[in-house]
Amino acid sequence: MTWTRFHRRGEVLREVVATANTRRDGLLPTDVPGVTETFADDLELLGALQLKWHTRLAGQVERALSEQPLDLPGAVATAWAATSDVLPGVRLVVDHYRAAPTSEAMAAAMATATRKEHAYLAAMAGLAGIGDDEAAAPIGARLEERARTLHRGAPVVPADDVRPTWLDRLRAAFAA
Repeated sequence: MTWTRFHRRGEVLREVVATANTRRDGLLPTDVPGVTETFADDLELLGALQLKWHTRLAGQVERALSEQPLDLPGAVATAWAATSDVLPGVRLVVDHYRAAPTSEAMAAAMATATRKEHAYLAAMAGLAGIGDDEAAAPIGARLEERARTLHRGAPVVPADDVRPTWLDRLRAAFAA
């Protein structure tokens, strides 16, 4: 992959993520300009979105564990919910194609990715060892369910749409 193609792929992927987060219909936004030229098929695009999800999730988990080191499962569940708040459309796409893959290859890829994510969640929560995906996956699945209950109650705000709280506005008024 050339440097130009690498950057173009990143630009298209950012647009795909933004479109998925805006639409929130759970479908791959294959109509975004540049998708068909950049990604070979739906599975490649879904893989790129899943990688975006996993990367953001890992960052959120690291942050949550540093802020809440005494409750590892709670921190991991909170991180998963926070990632869903930042990437709601991407999560919906992943969930949709996890439940209804369009091919055998996609079904296999989604099953593997789901098992790996669940094992990661369990390991980061201190409930399973690293490398034992089969034993850790059910534990991680329960953590994901816990996180989904946290997410359902949280408002979804786009990352670039952070509004000041009432207290922030009050502080600003006193400072002026």
